[in-house]
Amino acid sequence: MNKEGHLTEVGWLPATGHQLRKAGAHFDAVRVHGNDGRRLANAMAMLTRGRPGPIIADANDRRAMYFLVESGSTARRAWPKGVERLTGEAGAADYVPIPALYGATWPLSWYCVPTPDGRLVHTLLLLSTARAFLGCAPRLAEGMVTEAP
Repeated sequence: MNKEGHLTEVGWLPATGHQLRKAGAHFDAVRVHGNDGRRLANAMAMLTRGRPGPIIADANDRRAMYFLVESGSTARRAWPKGVERLTGEAGAADYVPIPALYGATWPLSWYCVPTPDGRLVHTLLLLSTARAFLGCAPRLAEGMVTEAP
């Protein structure tokens, strides 16, 4: 079976069009709007030799980029301004728009497609790259850490 066959078996990918998936079930997401999101996606692709993990581009309105990361991995970290966390944390009801791999999915598209092994964007690499491209992190709030727990 080829890679395309394996990718179509990923349970959270819609067969056609696009659908919302609840953050925290299979992944969380980090959303960055506009040119900052594009620059961050390009940097992640360069740093990982074109394999940063699944990244979604939205052509609508503020042209967001969605970086799919491990569930719970964005918590207690000081993210730079302009970064939005979409999580399944208690009290959160965040949803991530997911396009199908093929066909009409506008305004969503895959900047970097998911891989059959299910690897997601590496959260700490994304965090450090976001800090480098988007500026210093805000002052740490109580209970936040700057390194992996």
